[in-house]
Amino acid sequence: MGRWKPGAGDRLREAALSLYLERGFEQTMVADIAERAGVTARTFFRYFTDKREVLFDDYSDLEEKALAALDGVPAGTSALDAVAAVLDTVARMVGGDRELARKRQTVVMANADLRERELIKLTSLSAALADRLRQGGIGDIDASLAAETSIAVFRVAFSRWVTATDDQDLQDIIRETLDRLRTLSAGR
Repeated sequence: MGRWKPGAGDRLREAALSLYLERGFEQTMVADIAERAGVTARTFFRYFTDKREVLFDDYSDLEEKALAALDGVPAGTSALDAVAAVLDTVARMVGGDRELARKRQTVVMANADLRERELIKLTSLSAALADRLRQGGIGDIDASLAAETSIAVFRVAFSRWVTATDDQDLQDIIRETLDRLRTLSAGR
């Protein structure tokens, strides 16, 4: 086994996603993923706590960059405009490979536990955004609404993006979705 070859984390992610698509999430064992990636199961656990985290390990980085984007928004920016900046950052991070996103989404949507895990991660991100907005002087209700709105906009836009047949990028779809929400809330 080539457990010391560089890129084990990426190989494990690729192997896991391929196996989840081929066999299903429940039928795939950590040993199967490790074998396909050319590493030991012990190496797998150096990178991931369990087989679910292969699909979700980037959320902490996503949250960190989303909060940094929020911190970079000028003082006095509305809560909704502040989360728009966060959504731009998220789109740049997530929107680089539509085919990979489609495969991941296929696996997540086929398993109730994975859907639940994704919702938990998004709820955690929403709470962190709301807290940071409050720290920046946004009122409690506005901070909560803006944070939850950002998650709703992301989920709707992401779903549109992964199922789209055109070449529109995620960032454009997110902006369009947020604009539609603004129009909807203005009663037009």
